[in-house]
Amino acid sequence: MTISNLLDQIISSAMQKAGAPENAPAVIKPSGRPEFGDYQANGIMGAAKQLKMNPRELATKVVDALEIDEMAEKIEIAGPGFINIHLKNAWLAKQIISNLRKDNCGVEKTAEPETIVVDYSGPNLAKEMHVGHLRSTIIGDATARILDFQGHKVIRQNHVGDWGTQFGMLIAHMVSQNNDDLTLKLSDLETFYREAKIRFDEDADFAETARNYVVKLQTGDAECLALWQQFINTSLQHCEEVYETLNVLLTRDDVKPESSYNDDLPNVISDLDKAGLLTEDAGAQCVFLDEFKGKDDKLLPAIVQKSDGGYLYATTDLAALRYRAKELDASRIIYFVDARQNLHLNQVFTISKKAGFVPESTALEHMPFGTMMDKSGKPFKTRAGGTTKLVELLHEAQQRAYELVSEKNPELDNDERQNIGKVIGISAVKYADLSKNRTSDYIFNWDNMLSFEGNTAPYMLYAYARIQSIFRKAGDVDTNATLNIEEPTEHQLALKLLQFADIIDTVAADGTPNSLCNYLYELAGNFMSFYEACPILKGDDATKNSRLQLAQMTANTLQQGLNLLGIDTLERM
Repeated sequence: MTISNLLDQIISSAMQKAGAPENAPAVIKPSGRPEFGDYQANGIMGAAKQLKMNPRELATKVVDALEIDEMAEKIEIAGPGFINIHLKNAWLAKQIISNLRKDNCGVEKTAEPETIVVDYSGPNLAKEMHVGHLRSTIIGDATARILDFQGHKVIRQNHVGDWGTQFGMLIAHMVSQNNDDLTLKLSDLETFYREAKIRFDEDADFAETARNYVVKLQTGDAECLALWQQFINTSLQHCEEVYETLNVLLTRDDVKPESSYNDDLPNVISDLDKAGLLTEDAGAQCVFLDEFKGKDDKLLPAIVQKSDGGYLYATTDLAALRYRAKELDASRIIYFVDARQNLHLNQVFTISKKAGFVPESTALEHMPFGTMMDKSGKPFKTRAGGTTKLVELLHEAQQRAYELVSEKNPELDNDERQNIGKVIGISAVKYADLSKNRTSDYIFNWDNMLSFEGNTAPYMLYAYARIQSIFRKAGDVDTNATLNIEEPTEHQLALKLLQFADIIDTVAADGTPNSLCNYLYELAGNFMSFYEACPILKGDDATKNSRLQLAQMTANTLQQGLNLLGIDTLERM
């Protein structure tokens, strides 16, 4: 149980004893300022308003009813009715030692595990992954890791685009390569796609051939399916290389492509009709819902079947939702899809529940994200104006980091500099993104993300490596030593360490890895303040070993937190 949850239970119970309305929230938050205590209960004003009494009078009654002597050094009433709680050093030390003996940094497994589907990455297999796929991939991966860490059954779903008219174009281009080395051609999917698109746009005969291949593909022609599968396998191999470089946990087993739902699409249309949700409009089958209206107050259609009988993304997404709810038995389904798809997903979510595809109790959550921009504030592109391949961006990150490491530590052998450069480079790209508010656009800047100052991956990796260097200098350490918290910076560091579980809960609920990044940055700052004020390796053995306990817990928490972000740590830098 987190400190916030524990205090919430204690103070909520005291509020009931003091006559507060039933289930009145205690609203426990870290105070943020040592002079105001460690935690603050600020739900008193709301409860007092309901009781039509003075908030400080109610706060006094709540404090009198509190049974918190083991935890609290001092309890104060402040302002109009806040309750400030100062925790005892001895109690903090006891919690730290308890967490230090565990392998989860004090984060308990959930008592009520859920089956949670996390939909993320979702590249279009017609082309290689580009920078636009980065945010979904790494934010989704971090959130899935954290839900796993809490003990939930997490089912990763990579809903890749592997179907549609563009594949007829690609198959037609593949067939024309009979005398060439097709494997070599497909090694650069971007070039292959661009060649096919030019031919499709400029050659009417080729375009007609491509459309014919679409029909053959959709009707199960064996030759077309074989060529299509070859292209899909090559595309997925490109994706897997990117995932491995990014340290993302998606595998081939997590791929659930659009094509896998093809056989169910007619059933989706039939079941929507049976539910009385379909309306024909200009020959197309649509769902009109009162919940979705345009500026002119006209109902916005969700088109599920075109006039020519073809299906759309909405149809496939409805089939996917039904599969995830009924076959995978998910109680929570999370989509990491960019903000532009908000209306589409909300329509699909609402339709799925009205049609009975998904139980009302199932949580459907769209967790949108903003765009990665260049220095000019425009979507990130190559110098030629094209879309930047993700693999090229990651290669450049590793090269820049290698050069930086070589400049700072030329005495290291080349292999070690290469390894450190790889970890720093990939971590820098990931952390720069994950540390930003998920819903905001952000400016991609090499200098900022590779800086050893501020809330960056190099700084965080260095903070962890620095603690490891302390242990190398410390020699033998008594891992069973008593932890004595005496100094203010020791108190603040211990308090911050015990807030890790609260942050994990926040990220799991909101899909906001930036909350974890901010926490880790503050933790590193707390450690530096402690390190400067409390020499660790000086003084008597009892003091040294006590402070090493705090250092070890800090290292464990930094490493665990970075690992949950998909970031490896370094023992030396």
